Amino acid sequence: MAVKPAIFHSAARETLRNFPPSVRRSVGKAIWELQKGVRLGMPLAKPMPSVAAGAEELRVKDASGAYRVFYFSRSTRGILVFHAFEKRSQSTRVSEIRIGRRRLKELLDEAS
Repeated sequence: MAVKPAIFHSAARETLRNFPPSVRRSVGKAIWELQKGVRLGMPLAKPMPSVAAGAEELRVKDASGAYRVFYFSRSTRGILVFHAFEKRSQSTRVSEIRIGRRRLKELLDEAS
């Protein structure tokens, strides 16, 4: 079985580096599952059609808060990890969705 590469937007990688170690481990495990072709579902992953068709978010919580990582698994290049942030409210802020859209477009445009 071929493992897809995980391709990180540089800003998402930088944000992930600053997440608590337990959150980084959980995100890493989830991305590894995605790379192996596993489809993740609730409560760990949720579709994010407001970002783009095919975009999804990883949902990780620990004692310090809730964290989200947007990814796109439909690329022929691999798993695109394009946005990460600490969630501070019940709904995802519009600004986070806009950033996600822009970064996904940047990664998709890189391929062409």
